[in-house]
Amino acid sequence: MNNSFINKNINSVNLDWGLIQSEMKNKLGTDIYESWLKKIEFVEEFNNYLLLSVPTRFIRDWITSRYLDQILQSIKSYKKEIIRIEFKIVEKKEITTQRETGLNQLNNQENISFIKDSYLQYNRIDPNKRFENFITGSSNKLAYEASLKVCENVSNYNPLYIYGGVGMGKTHLLNSIGLKLKKDKKVMFISAERFMYQFVKSIKSNDMVKFKEYFRNTDILLIDDIQFMNGKEAMQEEFFHTFNALLDKGSQIIVSADRAPNKLSRIQERIKSRFSGGLVVDVQKPDYELRKKIVEKKTEDLNNLYAENVKISKEIQEFLSKEITNNIRELTGAINRIVSFSKIYNKIPNLSEIKIVLKDLLNVSENKVTIDLIQTLVCKFFKISKNEMLSSRRSRYLVRPRQTAIYLTKILTSKSLPEIGREFSNRDHTTIIHSVRTIEKLKEKDPEMVENINKLKNQILYNNQNEI
Repeated sequence: MNNSFINKNINSVNLDWGLIQSEMKNKLGTDIYESWLKKIEFVEEFNNYLLLSVPTRFIRDWITSRYLDQILQSIKSYKKEIIRIEFKIVEKKEITTQRETGLNQLNNQENISFIKDSYLQYNRIDPNKRFENFITGSSNKLAYEASLKVCENVSNYNPLYIYGGVGMGKTHLLNSIGLKLKKDKKVMFISAERFMYQFVKSIKSNDMVKFKEYFRNTDILLIDDIQFMNGKEAMQEEFFHTFNALLDKGSQIIVSADRAPNKLSRIQERIKSRFSGGLVVDVQKPDYELRKKIVEKKTEDLNNLYAENVKISKEIQEFLSKEITNNIRELTGAINRIVSFSKIYNKIPNLSEIKIVLKDLLNVSENKVTIDLIQTLVCKFFKISKNEMLSSRRSRYLVRPRQTAIYLTKILTSKSLPEIGREFSNRDHTTIIHSVRTIEKLKEKDPEMVENINKLKNQILYNNQNEI
């Protein structure tokens, strides 16, 4: 490496920048090195500082804010005299003839630049998420109607801002809008996270002109999960100008988020103001009537697909509609689990089995499942006292309940074998293993044992004593 020195008073060996780069790669990892630090080039060494170059201002700011201390520390380990680093911007054209040819060809294709390859693969609109299969109720009716209106009269509500919790159908609505309008308009549907990725990628490759051109030439811009833009100042700056450019040309912007505009954290006030200036609608948690409609529709679809194997009873449909209240995605997931259970075991699960299969969706806290609770309910089920269960007696009428309680403790709690042994009168962990294996073998050939275990699981998890 050709190091030039301005000051003749430097009294140590020339700094080997290659060694510094290798150390930074080892210290900070290959990903960070390849994305950022590899772009740093040595320029000159002075009496007490280094002059380095990077290709863009953005990369300089990023490195300075995140990695400067580590870089300086690595340099000082080789040369203590260096106490600071200066950067200068040196733009480089690293585009090969082949890439230039590809760009020219793509630029002639209806204003779709090289970004076509990198962006459109994330611009896949799902043909299954349509207005026709979006089930409406009082909690999402306004958002649904607003989405339809946007399709009828582009830029009437601009921007349209849809917010709500996860799994409420926001992405379904954005997808439906894109699907409806893509026939005669240029539509871009992208997540905020992917927008950020392409933004950084364009800066690093000096292709910001193409980035701006692509996003500002679209007719309909749909951005999902805008909250992921929080704290990313450079991207927010670019998004703000893209936003304004699209509004000026009459393009429609539709945004989704998990909260209202004024609740967004670390988002520029001027961006939040722009969002608030359009139509802001929320998608609330589904009420019972909507959940019931969703379960009925999904069940109907499943019955059409699996007429022989899957027939979810009205009782189970009612249970799902009442108990799974968080969001639509969980409700759909619950139905899918029941279908999987049915296909694996070739039977529809009964209500007790449903409660076990869906225990994590039914707001059951594992912290409520204690060894004491298990012992109490097992003793009540087998009509013995807790003192008898914990005694050293080996009568058959005591051994089986004891083994059952140990088995349920193992599968329903996170306690270790020694911990379980201590709670069962300081029994050895080998005794615990034997008990668990005994019950597992009995379940394979004794239907009554399977039924008892399921009943006890149900009571322990839900503490619903009427079930037994």
